[in-house]
Amino acid sequence: MTDFILVQTSSDSRDGAQKIADAVVGKHLAACCWVSGPITSTYWWKGKIEQAQEWVCSFKTRNELYSNLEQAIREIHPYEIPEIVATPIISGSQNYLDWITSETTMQ
Repeated sequence: MTDFILVQTSSDSRDGAQKIADAVVGKHLAACCWVSGPITSTYWWKGKIEQAQEWVCSFKTRNELYSNLEQAIREIHPYEIPEIVATPIISGSQNYLDWITSETTMQ
């Protein structure tokens, strides 16, 4: 299993996404977070197709922190069922991966 992951979630506002990013990075559960958007999301919800404008949070972190990161997102996320997905980082600049490790290790 890879040591590093990219975790994504989305929110219905820029401010909401930034609040999630600040909380997670502030707890050193991720080294950084990109907040990007707006994007248009099309999805099934309660039996019908919906569309919404959303902002995406992309966290770079260590795999061992996933459970705590997910919990931190759930604590403040406005959605009933938030998207929280992780993708392995299979390779990367060693200096960058070292930086992720140092920023996600409690001092």
